[in-house]
Amino acid sequence: MASGGPYVQVRAPGVSPAVQPGGLRGFTPCCGFGGLIVDLGGSAPWEAGARVWIPDHAEVWRVAEITTSYKEGDTVLHLRLGDGSALAYPIELQLPPLCNPDCLSGANDLVALSHLHEPAVLHSLRRRFLEANAVYTYCGIILIAINPYKPLPIYEEEVIYAYSGRELGDMDPHIFALAEEAYKQMVRFGKNQSLIISGESGAGKTVSAKYAMRFFTTVGGCLCDSSVEEKVLASSPVMEAFGNAKTARNDNSSRFGKYTEIGFIQENVTGASIKTYLLEKSRVTFQVKGERNYHIFYQLCASATLPELQGLGLCGADSFHYTCQGQSSAAQSTRDMDDLESTRHALALLGVPQSEQLELFSILAAILHLGNIVLRGQDRRGDVCVVEPGSKALELFCALLGIEVAQVTCWLCHRKLVTAGETFLKPLSRQQALDSRDALAKHMYGQVFSWMVRRINRALRSLQGHHTSIGILDIYGFEMFELNSFEQFCINYANEKLQQLFNLHIFKLDQEEYVTEGIPWVFVDFYDNQPCLELIEGRLGILDLLNEECKMPQGSDASWAQKLYQTHLSSSRFQKPKRMDAFVVCHFAGKVEYQCDGFVEKNRDTVPEELMGLLRASKVCNASALLAELFLEEGDGPVSRRSGGGRVGRSGRRSLPRTQKSKKCISSQFKASLNRLMEVLGSTSPHYIRCIKPNDRKEPFVFDSRRAVEQLRACGVLETIQISASGYPSRWTYQEFLERYRPLVSREELMGTDMKQICSLALGRLLQDPSKYQCGRTKVFFRAGQVAALEELRYQRVRAACTLLQRHLRGWLARRSFGRARAAVLCLQRYARGLLARRFVRVLRRTRAAVVLQKTLRMVLARRSYLQLRQAAITIQAFARGMFARRLHRQMVWHRKAVVIQAAVRGWLARTRYARLRRAVVLLQCCARRARARRELQRLRIEARSVEHYKQLHRGMEIKVIQLQCRLDEQTQEKQQLVEQLLGLQEQLSGLTAAHTEEVQHLQAELRRLREDTAREAQEQHLAELETHSMESCLGREVEEIRQHLVEVEAVKLQLEEERDALMQRMRDLEEQHQRVAQESQGLLRELQEEREHYRSLEQEYARLEQDYENLRDEVAFHRQSTLRRSPSSESFLGSENSCLSSSMSTASSRDSSDQQAEGLEEYWQAGSEGPQPGDETLLKGQNPLEKVCALPSEELRTQEELRRSKGPMKLEEKNPLQFLKCRNTAEMLGLSRSLEPAPVGEDLKHAYDALQVANRLLVTQLQEEKQHHEEEVQRLRRDICSLKELSQKQAALIQDLQSQQGQKGLQYHVLQVKEENWELAQKLEKQERTTLKLQKQLRSYAKQMQELAAKREAPGPTRGSAVPAVVPSQYPAVSSLAMLAWRKEDEGRIIKAIIIDYKPQSGPGVLPDLPAYILFLCFRHADQCHDEPRALSLLDSAINAIKRVMKKHSSDFDTVALWLSNTCRLQNCLRQYGQDKSCWQGNTARQNEHRLRNVDPWSCCRSLGVLAVQLYQQLIRTAEKGLKPMIVAAMLESEPIQGLSSSCSPGHRRSSSAPAHTLPELLQHLHSLRASLDHHGLAPSVGHQLLRQLLFLVSSTTLNYLLLRKDTCSWSCGIQLRYNISQVEQWLRAEGLQQSGAREVLEPLVQAAQLLQVKKVTEEDAGALCSLCTVLTPQQVVKILRAYTPAVGLEERVSPHFISIVERQLQDQYGEGPGQLLVNTSHLLPVHLPFTASPLHLDELHIPDTLNLPFLVRL
Repeated sequence: MASGGPYVQVRAPGVSPAVQPGGLRGFTPCCGFGGLIVDLGGSAPWEAGARVWIPDHAEVWRVAEITTSYKEGDTVLHLRLGDGSALAYPIELQLPPLCNPDCLSGANDLVALSHLHEPAVLHSLRRRFLEANAVYTYCGIILIAINPYKPLPIYEEEVIYAYSGRELGDMDPHIFALAEEAYKQMVRFGKNQSLIISGESGAGKTVSAKYAMRFFTTVGGCLCDSSVEEKVLASSPVMEAFGNAKTARNDNSSRFGKYTEIGFIQENVTGASIKTYLLEKSRVTFQVKGERNYHIFYQLCASATLPELQGLGLCGADSFHYTCQGQSSAAQSTRDMDDLESTRHALALLGVPQSEQLELFSILAAILHLGNIVLRGQDRRGDVCVVEPGSKALELFCALLGIEVAQVTCWLCHRKLVTAGETFLKPLSRQQALDSRDALAKHMYGQVFSWMVRRINRALRSLQGHHTSIGILDIYGFEMFELNSFEQFCINYANEKLQQLFNLHIFKLDQEEYVTEGIPWVFVDFYDNQPCLELIEGRLGILDLLNEECKMPQGSDASWAQKLYQTHLSSSRFQKPKRMDAFVVCHFAGKVEYQCDGFVEKNRDTVPEELMGLLRASKVCNASALLAELFLEEGDGPVSRRSGGGRVGRSGRRSLPRTQKSKKCISSQFKASLNRLMEVLGSTSPHYIRCIKPNDRKEPFVFDSRRAVEQLRACGVLETIQISASGYPSRWTYQEFLERYRPLVSREELMGTDMKQICSLALGRLLQDPSKYQCGRTKVFFRAGQVAALEELRYQRVRAACTLLQRHLRGWLARRSFGRARAAVLCLQRYARGLLARRFVRVLRRTRAAVVLQKTLRMVLARRSYLQLRQAAITIQAFARGMFARRLHRQMVWHRKAVVIQAAVRGWLARTRYARLRRAVVLLQCCARRARARRELQRLRIEARSVEHYKQLHRGMEIKVIQLQCRLDEQTQEKQQLVEQLLGLQEQLSGLTAAHTEEVQHLQAELRRLREDTAREAQEQHLAELETHSMESCLGREVEEIRQHLVEVEAVKLQLEEERDALMQRMRDLEEQHQRVAQESQGLLRELQEEREHYRSLEQEYARLEQDYENLRDEVAFHRQSTLRRSPSSESFLGSENSCLSSSMSTASSRDSSDQQAEGLEEYWQAGSEGPQPGDETLLKGQNPLEKVCALPSEELRTQEELRRSKGPMKLEEKNPLQFLKCRNTAEMLGLSRSLEPAPVGEDLKHAYDALQVANRLLVTQLQEEKQHHEEEVQRLRRDICSLKELSQKQAALIQDLQSQQGQKGLQYHVLQVKEENWELAQKLEKQERTTLKLQKQLRSYAKQMQELAAKREAPGPTRGSAVPAVVPSQYPAVSSLAMLAWRKEDEGRIIKAIIIDYKPQSGPGVLPDLPAYILFLCFRHADQCHDEPRALSLLDSAINAIKRVMKKHSSDFDTVALWLSNTCRLQNCLRQYGQDKSCWQGNTARQNEHRLRNVDPWSCCRSLGVLAVQLYQQLIRTAEKGLKPMIVAAMLESEPIQGLSSSCSPGHRRSSSAPAHTLPELLQHLHSLRASLDHHGLAPSVGHQLLRQLLFLVSSTTLNYLLLRKDTCSWSCGIQLRYNISQVEQWLRAEGLQQSGAREVLEPLVQAAQLLQVKKVTEEDAGALCSLCTVLTPQQVVKILRAYTPAVGLEERVSPHFISIVERQLQDQYGEGPGQLLVNTSHLLPVHLPFTASPLHLDELHIPDTLNLPFLVRL
């Protein structure tokens, strides 16, 4: 064991206490360094060729190779060093430690090392730091951080989010990973956490604390105040400015201890608090050479030229005594002016106003001026001193603090002595005066620092408090300088306490708990510093003796030193140096010599009472709250002598006396605060960060092994390795275990009553391996990783239970819904099947007849064509074969003759030349083969001995195989494509002969379907027209009757008022005649009933007349057909199915005639487009037009041409079937008669038309007579009804008059009854007017359709040689639709609520997804038509605000965001399409141009909608990214589509065996669903392409970031997997037709990263090829991947640092040395362009469903 300290020994489970040859032998000092050396025992590992570590004075440890195998009993081990020299290593106690394999030397966790000892740890840290530039390494539960002395791009916000939510160990070691672990444990278990950052000065503790604070504020966010996190981060620059300074080892050394406690409520930051420990106030007045004062002084001096600082009298730092002593006014990396700006900004964030900042700066300036006050002695001995007269520094000091110069001059050089009866002034010596001045300066700065801490805590304090917290301890590191004083002693004392806490937590508590719980454990030897702490803080320790000396009136440093020598000289931790005024303490990190000079005075920390009284009585103190808070607080600082009043009068002549108070010394205060800190840390779950200083020169990435191993030996890292590897880090009480994992315990196990037994049974079943856990007396202990396994099992069990409940509930709901749907479907199917069956029977009947005709005609045509082709082919073949035979015969004769001659000549020449050459060649071959065989034999012998031969044979085979496989696949695909093309050509050639048959069948089927639809629609339209005419006539009559009745009612009212007086006089007569009138009224009622019955009979007679009219019309149609049938030329035409004659005055026809007209119209179009073919009249005579189209000539070429021409007219119908049906319906409505053959049937049609006119005139005459008779009868009935009404009214009036004598109630009742009747009549009238308006709109729409059809009929048709008859003009005027929705201003809220707020996407055929946009635009057009621009703009503003509210409510719903993005774009496009921009009119039709906006300029609206659309697009991206982010890493990096490649990874970086959460097909399916949703909502394809490009950019950047942050993914096998996954994404893009969308380009960085992992990385040529390959990756990313590259075990070599330096140099030459970016910003949004897309829809054709509930909008 190492000497100099006590050690404890403990034993582990299952290990004998005796040390076996292969067991642990312990820790042994080697070459002057205490370290850990592990001996595996035996001689087998120490064979020839094995590598071992041997001590070295320069490098601490160096590698050597064993040349001779070790045998038992050997005293010397023969080694070969790295330079080739031999070494005989003597074996004294144990063999040297073995080296780890190369694949393990760069492991992320030192516990993963196979051989655990000091040289392995040191070598792994050095290799990671120098080769991979990795500054963080795990060591069990400790994070080792090496200061790189260089800014690294690994602390960006992207890195924070990358580590957030990840488990410890999933990614490369990082301080963010440890901070995430602390944050996760706090949230999960609700226990306070702490981060203890320790290390030497300059190791990077302060920076590590800042990064941890930034992580917590970024991840935790804020619960209430969004500026809390900014304030927490702003506290760091303020505390650094006032508490950090440059030292000999660190440019930004913390000269105070700081414990920052960040409070949380659940997961959110609520506030923070800061506690400080032992500010080094002596630095204010003194600095050694090469050091500086606190940063704030230099910041003020550098910014002295600022206007607000002009009155402070500041100048350069070299002009002040307190800032120039170290002769280092400019520190490295310190920009004082910029730092002051940052400090002031941070103070403003913390709530310090500008005025208080200036007051604070004035106090600091006063401290600087105080140091420049010069004191001179008046005599030679220097017992009396005075202030140098005319001191400008004194004047500035007094002016800044508002005190008198004379008072300061007096009390700087004198001291007041108070006795029992009087007061004396004692002059001070020059040294005493200087000490008094410096004490005042230190006290003032200490008060400023304390005030600053209080102000920061006030700003960070939360009113809600906090439930949990995370503390970050950033305290000074261990210090050992040439001159060590009181401050260094306190600092090292604090580090001793922290080291003891570390020992207790990591070593003692663990091992003692194992013993308490009854778990066997190997006792580990570790350094115990309790004796050193007893020396410092124990009874009669150094601190006790120092405090006792401070209480002595004449106490001095010399007497205190003598007491130390007398008391502790016998202690092993205390030593006496050669100097008499110093002592040595053996700390855990080494021996430190302390100078006793100044210990007593610094511990007292006295401040002159008189000077403090001046400060309290200053004018500025009375006016300034800051100075009052600093110097008037009770206990503001210990003083040498206190007077009672504590205040100086206004004259300032002297202070009132104050009673003296006892105070604690600095050491006692520091000891108490340190003990409180230990209690706080002990109540939390600590997480340790050990900062290592790699070198003392502060050079970037320079590793000094000697300095590093000193720190490793002192901080307990080596012991942590062993404990973490063989211990049980996770511990649960049995109750906690059952509460947490009760779902995993079975019912049988819960039957027991003993919790320990229950847990043991459950763990035996769950974990199965007893070595993974241990059951103690009160707790259960787990190996590392077992709690995570149990958490996964618990999650699966809970999820299965939830799934079971959901399954039963959803099953019940599904069964109920299915029952209802099944009943409805059965009903629909029953009716639908009946309809389809009837329709199918009709089709079969009509098809059968057509098939018989078609097959005969096709047979004749096909046979004739075949015979003609056959005869022509035989003739051509006969002549051609004869000609070819004769030509071939002539060629063969000539060729035969020439061959005979040439054969003889060439044979003789060849034989001669061959004999001559053969002799020469044989001779040369013999000589050459002999020489080559000798060289080959020699080369083979050499290669047989070379091991590199086999490596060369297999180098590059993998890539070549892959390339050959890709080339073979491409050739196979090309061959397959050629074969498919050949087959396609053959099939096309063979199908030409049968193409016309299939096409004709298709055309006939289409004609039959159109015939049926046309007939049905014609009948429906005709009935609608009749109904419209009859309703219009009836409505007109009823409206006229109602108006007359209203006039009569008004007249009766006037007459009643006039006759009311006369009726009063006739009251008596009326009473007598009352009975008679009643009888007469009953008779009148009976007569009225009879008249009503007569009216009903008239209506029935009218219906009968209408039926007679229908019969007469049928007779006329029959007469017309019989008349036409007399013409012999039209018999065949009228007898066919294609007759298209109809009556011009007919208003209804039967279904058969409609079918004939439709079929005739189709034949007319076909005949007009094709025209008669010459030469076919004899063949086609007597056939119908359909047979003419089907008749094809015999020649093959003409067959194809005729087939193409016959398909032409059908394409017109297919393209615009609606227009085709309109034309046919209009022709039937108007009774248009068309002549298909002008010459043969013209006269017959003329006669038929004349006959129809005569019949129509006769029918019109009869109809007019009937109408006249009916009108006369109606007039007579109306007169009778009016007379009856008059009588009834008179009777009612009489009755009311009779009743009015008894009271006025009867008159009132009469008046009310008349009002009710008037109201009912008004309601009926209004209803009739609305119906009339509706019918008028329908009539206008019909008239418009008829007008359009008439215009098209008048235009030249597609026929040739025949003219289309003119359309009969419509009897209605042409009225065009306005295509707008009429609305009122008060309906704006209802419109917005119906189509935006409460809008539900409509489903059904033909429903537009952007229907709300069209409705808004139609309303906008109405406001534009009314010249009401404010109403139009108000509507759009309300719509935009409503969409924003809907998005705020449904921001996480992708479909909702896509829906309103589509509607926003559509509304913007409609405003542009129908606006004032002529460039947007190009795609408009004439009807669309009629609907353009006339009065309102929509430019401002388009701009607002464009901004909203961009916002919606960005929200759509955020919503899509939210669901996509959790899938990226698992799908792209962790999934293994190519099985078996991961087995080549090194053991230290093997991936988790659990399956990834998501796979690549799931990722692609998610992208497909997003794209399908965009298409469903009608977004433009370019918008979908941009969204997909953005999402693939997220996939690429996230995958690349995780690739850069995870060393286990940087391997050849991972590159293969990644490239395969990228190829799958590219294949999906091609399958979706997105290869031109630009999405492939955003994957290029990931492609290059995968290629970088696969290419060769050995020679300089490889470096050049690599640089030319990586054109998109930044140089930092390329170097990072190369440094993190992990070679396959046994297959690859590690990338050499020389190769990496070559690549880095070439990349710098190529891209320059500018600042690069390591991680890709995943939140970057690519530029978006929302294109203009004109709507093809006509606004007057828009269908608005009734489900939208918009009855208040009137369609115009």
